[in-house]
Amino acid sequence: MNKKQQKKTERRNKIRRRIRSTIKGTAERPRLNIFKSNKYTYLQLVDDLEGVTLAATKAETGVDNAKEAGAEIAKAAQDKGINKVVFDRSGYKYHGIVKAAADGARDGGLDF
Repeated sequence: MNKKQQKKTERRNKIRRRIRSTIKGTAERPRLNIFKSNKYTYLQLVDDLEGVTLAATKAETGVDNAKEAGAEIAKAAQDKGINKVVFDRSGYKYHGIVKAAADGARDGGLDF
């Protein structure tokens, strides 16, 4: 990893730690977490008190696919009786894939 990539990763991890210090997911209101790799976008609902993942989905990278993944996670949450979540953007800027995933989850019926 070159210096520029290392700085970006360190910056994102610092932001991520700051966000996670204030956001906690519960069974009634889990944390909707997003992770982006070069190939896939992962969304999961996490109960931080128990330390378990309640639901998860994976989609190929892209804005349209992220919106569909958001709708899928919303459907999985509603099947488990979850309507409200806390959104964790994991240090990513709120635009592009992250915004599309959040919009898809909202359109699917999740409230955050």
